[in-house]
Amino acid sequence: MSEVKSYAEFWPYYLREHSKPVTRSLHFVGTTLVFVALAAAIWTGNWWLLLLMPVAGYGFAWLAHFTVEKNQPATFTYPVWSLISDFRMFFVWLLGGLGGELRKYNIVARA
Repeated sequence: MSEVKSYAEFWPYYLREHSKPVTRSLHFVGTTLVFVALAAAIWTGNWWLLLLMPVAGYGFAWLAHFTVEKNQPATFTYPVWSLISDFRMFFVWLLGGLGGELRKYNIVARA
């Protein structure tokens, strides 16, 4: 893909890079664990637990990209937009709107 100039261009690109349901599922697990680690750190006051956040988030995401989606994580090229989009995808899914977003951009799972 050529250089993305705006977040409005990036979002559909991000969704295409996550076309397989298993990839998205692994992202959801990782993002959920990010929130669990944050909550645990706040609850216990053990701020070392915050170190688990990037391990959980990126660990599951990168596993999905390298083994399932077989592409390079967008984090390597667009780190901020990628992080924003990961949380956006998580919450859009949580609120039941991810299917609509995928249809809006004509994204179907690749073989």
